Amino acid sequence: MSYCLNPACQNPQNADRTQYCLSCGSKLLLRERYRAIKPLGRGGFGRTFLAIDQDKPSKPRCAIKQFFPLSQGTSSSEKAAELFNREAVRLDELGKHPQIPELLAHFQQERYQYLVQEFIEGENLQQELARTGPFSESQILSLLKDLLPVLQFVHDRSVIHRDIKPPNIIRRRISQTPIAYTYPTLTGELVLVDFGAAKVVEGLKETGTVIGSPEFVAPEQIRGQAVYASDLYSLGVTCIYLLTQVSPFDLFDINQDAWVWRDFLKVQIDPKLSRILDKTIEPSLSRRYKSVAEVLKDLQQQSAGTRTATPPAAAPKISVSQRTAAVQNPVPPTVAGTTIPVPPVQRVVPARAPTWRCVHTLVGHSNAVTSVAFSPDGATLASGSEDKTIEIWKLDAGKRWYTLTGHSEWVTCMAFSPDGQILASGGRDKMIHIWDLNKGKWWYALTGHSDRVSAVAFSRDGQVLASGSRDKTVQLWNLNKGRPMSALSGHAGGVEAVAFSAGGEFLASGSRDKTVQLWDWQSGRSICTLAEHGDWVRAIAFAGTPSSS
Repeated sequence: MSYCLNPACQNPQNADRTQYCLSCGSKLLLRERYRAIKPLGRGGFGRTFLAIDQDKPSKPRCAIKQFFPLSQGTSSSEKAAELFNREAVRLDELGKHPQIPELLAHFQQERYQYLVQEFIEGENLQQELARTGPFSESQILSLLKDLLPVLQFVHDRSVIHRDIKPPNIIRRRISQTPIAYTYPTLTGELVLVDFGAAKVVEGLKETGTVIGSPEFVAPEQIRGQAVYASDLYSLGVTCIYLLTQVSPFDLFDINQDAWVWRDFLKVQIDPKLSRILDKTIEPSLSRRYKSVAEVLKDLQQQSAGTRTATPPAAAPKISVSQRTAAVQNPVPPTVAGTTIPVPPVQRVVPARAPTWRCVHTLVGHSNAVTSVAFSPDGATLASGSEDKTIEIWKLDAGKRWYTLTGHSEWVTCMAFSPDGQILASGGRDKMIHIWDLNKGKWWYALTGHSDRVSAVAFSRDGQVLASGSRDKTVQLWNLNKGRPMSALSGHAGGVEAVAFSAGGEFLASGSRDKTVQLWDWQSGRSICTLAEHGDWVRAIAFAGTPSSS
């Protein structure tokens, strides 16, 4: 099939060997050799087509970009024309790289400008994400190691891409590394495309055109002051988007002025890689990576290290398993030479390689499972989900017992009371719901947090509930009266975990500020701060506490 390139043509499809459009009479061949087959996409100033080069015996495929600034103002059209011509100049030089499309031709025909370039056979990462779902840690590492050297090649030629995003990264279906150019660190699998927004660095302090995709663009680029680190920012945002399949707009909390992408991960990733990604997406240039070389150096160190993260069970299914292990008690901790009267933390040391046996696979939620909790007698399991419901399961039969509904947002955490009669659940709706499990019904709600509730825990006697929230506080509640008692403030980040000690005297809280606070909760006094973690503290357990996290 031949496709007419006249934007005004009412019937652009023609037979293969046709020389002139049967509908409008326009010439179908560009430069007597390039024949458009079908449209691939369009933007405000042009269209892209799949084509064939009829001048070569093999009739290879190529891509045609047609520039036509219809219904645009004069200044906008002139700026678009300038960008289009600059793209041709950039591609002519950068296209020597095997992971950047080669420029084949640049010309004008019948009032329109055209770029003809190498066609990359494959799908872009946006399409791949839609087809396969969120990327794994190994896929992100592979992406970084494959694309960073390409970006280094671009930056070494004083060019800033300014529009790095999943649609502009294509995974080549078959590696086609040209013999004429070798770059030994590259695999040729991923190709960086669309240099229409690229900028030659002439003076980094000058203010230029505001350009790029809003979800992926760096703060300084929004102000028209893109630098090399702006591309690293966009690449980092691309990575967290591919890991979560959530819009970058939703991965940044404007209330806390911080990225919260870890909240949306489906699987855990190595903390070292997390820190690398965090540094690429730092809003502040002074704290962000300055060059590709810095990122590659940290990646090499990360690859040489030991993996510490383990993937959780895949949502929305829950696997209830059993494991055999021995427990040893270390020496009780001390602070400032004084022994803290807290039961020592237990360390699980396997007597042999852990053995697991799947007892039941419980299926019922319509969306990802976000939290689970066992009843004290181990006979019942509660599961919370992004579908805003709580399912209660009888484990002896491996079947759903009943469903609790009441949250208006995701259920993020749950805990059973010590007697197993009450369930407390927290959610993204900033509320804590209290459920009467004897009747299988909602009892009442606790309100007071100003952000999502991340953790809940009952005191030893079941009379007090502690809740941690992204509002950076721990709230204590009197369950007999259904009222707040007091709030514990001391963390610099959201509280992700709370737990009472086995004796009930102490409360511990873990936070995004990478610390654990130990509290005398009845007096509201902080006993000490443990600050040895290198990343968020998401779970806490005291010795003798069956389930506190």
